[in-house]
Amino acid sequence: MRSLSARLLLAVSLLLLVFFGLTIFLLNLTFRDAAERATRDRLEVQLIVLLAAAEVDENGALAMPETLPEARFSNPESGLYGEIATPDGERLWRSPSLVGRSLRPIALPEPGRTQFERTTTSDAEPVFAIAMLVDFQLNDAKTTPLVFTVAESLAPFLEEVGHFRSQLFGWFAVLTVVLLAAQAMLMRVVLRPLRRVEREIGEIEEGARSELGCGYPAELHGVTENLNALIAGERARLERYRNTLGNLAHSLKTPLAVMRSSLERGDPDAETLRPQVERMSDIVGYQLQRAAAWGGGATLGRAPIEVARVIRSIVEALQKVYVDKHVVVTEQVAPGARFFGEEGDLMELAGNLLDNAFKWCHGRVVLRVAPLTSAGQRRAGLWLTVEDDGPGIDEAQRERVLERGVRADERTPGHGIGLAVVHDIVRLHGGELSITRSELGGARIELRLPAG
Repeated sequence: MRSLSARLLLAVSLLLLVFFGLTIFLLNLTFRDAAERATRDRLEVQLIVLLAAAEVDENGALAMPETLPEARFSNPESGLYGEIATPDGERLWRSPSLVGRSLRPIALPEPGRTQFERTTTSDAEPVFAIAMLVDFQLNDAKTTPLVFTVAESLAPFLEEVGHFRSQLFGWFAVLTVVLLAAQAMLMRVVLRPLRRVEREIGEIEEGARSELGCGYPAELHGVTENLNALIAGERARLERYRNTLGNLAHSLKTPLAVMRSSLERGDPDAETLRPQVERMSDIVGYQLQRAAAWGGGATLGRAPIEVARVIRSIVEALQKVYVDKHVVVTEQVAPGARFFGEEGDLMELAGNLLDNAFKWCHGRVVLRVAPLTSAGQRRAGLWLTVEDDGPGIDEAQRERVLERGVRADERTPGHGIGLAVVHDIVRLHGGELSITRSELGGARIELRLPAG
């Protein structure tokens, strides 16, 4: 069953069947007990009527009037029966309604108390019977124990219970249908955001929209945000690949033209071709390095990266490379700083910035890293600055070293390829990068990756 609505309806239906079945069973049991107690109370009244009607004739024998207060005692097959007998089972009187039959004896009660139970008549008709053992004074000299019994047919009781059970099934069947219909309508409302997600994804596939909309419930907010991040990352990656291929093709035109011209002249001078080959190799390496940046849209399923660990490994490696400069590095990395993305991206960001700082500084580099938090965001962003005491970057060159599409051989040595890659990664993460003058005298490069 692939439909979520159908699964929910089936689960709710099974739950309702179990719940209503148990409810019907308990209500039916309660009604039977109440009806049985009502029958007992009614038979106790009839027993008192029978006791009150009993008399002693002039011979000292038990005598019952021809007409009893309860007319059903006098009507055959009326369903109400009376009987008076001795404790040993000798029947002294039976009501006209019991003509031709008798009541099967029940357990003798204690004197003055009643005994209520189910039994049958001699022809197997099920009845409720109540009996009382009474010391009846037949004459002035002695009393005789007599058992007064009143019984009522079970047919009205069973009919009443059956009618109540039928009503229960009818009521709960209607209630089940109403609740399932209400549940189906409620699920249409509750699952409407999921159908909206499906519709908007279809529109994205058709090119009618660029991302999922907003205003989703809190339970779907994280799903839609991550889907939008995934979509944005895939588009950014596709755009990056296209740009890389375009830049690569454009950058290779000049060295290829020089080589073609040299070959057409019949002068394949190695000194002329070697720089062009090296230049093409640098261009290919540069463009491949730019294409390797993952970007901020591809962070799903990746654990956050501890920034301090990566920074420490980069600084240790650079101090070995620039051991002759004796660079003093001041690290101020906040303990809670995390990077949400590929570790390779973080290595490119921090590695290129620190490499430029080590390369151009006179002897001092300052690095600061801290998390960027924002209200309502599930994960923090990142703030990173690198400063050095070197010559810095001229204000006229600051935009140029970050400009997209400039060929590799046109970039300022030391601040070209590395800064371009950093700029690409920051842009793909939706962040900002700025170059200013440091208080140390050199360049101050600051990047901000937003919270997500």
